Amino acid sequence: MSTMSQKRGAASQSFSTQILLPAARHVRELPPICLGVRQKHRISINTLPPEMKAPFPSDPIIPLRTKTTKEFQEDVERATASGDWTTVHDFYLTTFDSFLELNAAFKREANTPFDTIEDSGINIKFVNAVYDALLYTPADIQKSVLKGIINSLLREWKGPRTKDDLRAYFVLVQNPQYNSVTTYVIYAHLLRQIASLTEADHHFLVHWFIKLSQRRFRQLVERLLHFISTRLLPARPEELPPMTKCSWWIPSATKVLALLNASNSIAAPPIIPFADLYNLTLDHIDIMEDYQTWQSHGSSRFSFCQFPFILSIVTKKNIIQRDSEQQMISMARQSLVDKVSRRQRVDMSLLFLNINVRRQQLLSDSLNELTRKRADLKKKLKVTFVGEAGLDMGGLTKEWFLLLIRQIFHTDYGMFTYFKNSHCHWFSSWKCDNYSEFRLVGVLMGLAVYNSITLDIRFPPCCYKKLLTPPVVPCDQNAPVGMATLTLDDLRQVMPDLAHGLEELLRYEGNVEEDFCATFQVFQEELGVVKSYNLRPGGDKIAVTNQNRREYVQLYVDFLLNKSIYKQFAAFYYGFHSVCASNALMLLRPEEVEILVCGNPELDISALQKVTQYEGYSKNDPTVRCFWDVVLGFPPELQKRLLHFSTGSDRVPVGGMADLNFKIAKIEVPSDWLPVSHTCFNQLCLPPYKSKKELKLKLTIAISNAEGFGLE
Repeated sequence: MSTMSQKRGAASQSFSTQILLPAARHVRELPPICLGVRQKHRISINTLPPEMKAPFPSDPIIPLRTKTTKEFQEDVERATASGDWTTVHDFYLTTFDSFLELNAAFKREANTPFDTIEDSGINIKFVNAVYDALLYTPADIQKSVLKGIINSLLREWKGPRTKDDLRAYFVLVQNPQYNSVTTYVIYAHLLRQIASLTEADHHFLVHWFIKLSQRRFRQLVERLLHFISTRLLPARPEELPPMTKCSWWIPSATKVLALLNASNSIAAPPIIPFADLYNLTLDHIDIMEDYQTWQSHGSSRFSFCQFPFILSIVTKKNIIQRDSEQQMISMARQSLVDKVSRRQRVDMSLLFLNINVRRQQLLSDSLNELTRKRADLKKKLKVTFVGEAGLDMGGLTKEWFLLLIRQIFHTDYGMFTYFKNSHCHWFSSWKCDNYSEFRLVGVLMGLAVYNSITLDIRFPPCCYKKLLTPPVVPCDQNAPVGMATLTLDDLRQVMPDLAHGLEELLRYEGNVEEDFCATFQVFQEELGVVKSYNLRPGGDKIAVTNQNRREYVQLYVDFLLNKSIYKQFAAFYYGFHSVCASNALMLLRPEEVEILVCGNPELDISALQKVTQYEGYSKNDPTVRCFWDVVLGFPPELQKRLLHFSTGSDRVPVGGMADLNFKIAKIEVPSDWLPVSHTCFNQLCLPPYKSKKELKLKLTIAISNAEGFGLE
């Protein structure tokens, strides 16, 4: 420590000297401070002592270390074989003694600046070798490393960090010793120093983290998540300091984790799935208190909601649901108070959003009901099909959503275009005077999120980016909405063939203007009529060339995905946000909105089998065994039909199969009966069939011909 202080002090002193030297070289008399002082303190270059005249760099000179990765590994092998760890011990003791020595050991060229975000200058391979060996060395070596880190972190730093300091932090944060709870105090201090760096310094670290291998990057993430979980809910509280003395631990770790999230976000493709940054421990705390802190104090007080990447989709769903419930209760209470204040008879139906529709007029009735009851959209939804005896316990609502979505998205209706290559729908660009039906689709999506219903909607991911642009409806009614910044990658998810053609244009090595003869103009067919649109003013007279083709492609993408469907999407946007007007939406990534709306399309029947409950049967009953043999052998399409037949939706809810509460019940009816279901209870009623062949036949007929709700 004292040696390091002397080096830093010498560097600081010499740096100050260098600043004075230019003024001394141009010898001019300094203005007098007071009488008699001027002559006594006159400074000339010739009067400086020799040690001050010598040039001295502003940063300490890094000692030269020549040990290579191979040489280090050979030292470890010899030590393991002989039991003599002296050489290895000396290496670790010297290397981790200070930030200066860390740079000396791991910097590829000791005194080269390496001051760009592209290259940290660190020999990553050597760092990995040193850390991989560390945990297998004797305990005294591991202790000496930790002592060296403590000495480095306890230094009293003044002024901004140098790039060599950032390199030292970059190396130290990768230390695998922090997996142990006994090192958490040291780890916490390291994280606090990294978290308190300037934004410019964080910018360097974010780009340097991208250079790590996927395995090393994942280890950093998992180590931080485990640290946060252990501090939040410790298995042995006595192993850690009292929370009152280390309340800064979790904020510091979360802020460093945010740097890794930023690295993952700008990497193409992402280094790890974004779900791997979820901290599942937060699923088990009262997250609404954290949400209220975020709502009330914003960034002035720490909350996990400031860093939504750490919250799992289950946690975010809980926040949205509870926020929705509070709004529902508030709306219902207000309706009740209004009735009582007017001395009117209280009808309990006013607590719900009651939708009454005819099957034959499903779309028009639904549109009229939702328009007429716009003020009740945040109440609990209940659906009644006119002329049917079904009581809505959830099943009718799910069926209403399913039938309505199926009708709206039918190609004959013309609101949406289905692209077979991408298996998704996109907004039709035809112009009309009334876009209320697009608003209806947005309302339906909002109601689905609000009422925890999954919808069978096939929108591309860019739709959900637009839906969150911005995530909260702007106060200015003239402000544009849904105008997301989209790229060729987004277009590829909707129109892959067109995106491929534009990519070929960008890669073309010949003369674009002569060979393509294209202008800044696009042609679209609308209701059988081909119309042209300029991508920029006078675009029909501006040729696409090698120089401006990137601009052409970007304008083309923006036109197709934003401008050509602006009015349609704006109506859709306002419809969705008229129901889901909540700051909780700011916590969501576009991919997470899609999962909340549509559920997870990946169906694992084996997982469903494990959580299925039985009534009248046991899991070892012959009929049940035959059932699972048949279902596991079904193609994916029939498996989804079974799920839809039993639950009203062919997708898995956010919480997984366990959230379905799927039940198989025995009904004592003749074996020529088909299976029946109670979608409101996610229950399949299965007669005791005599053979697997009969069961397969009856089940296939039932799930392939199921629609309607009636009692006969």
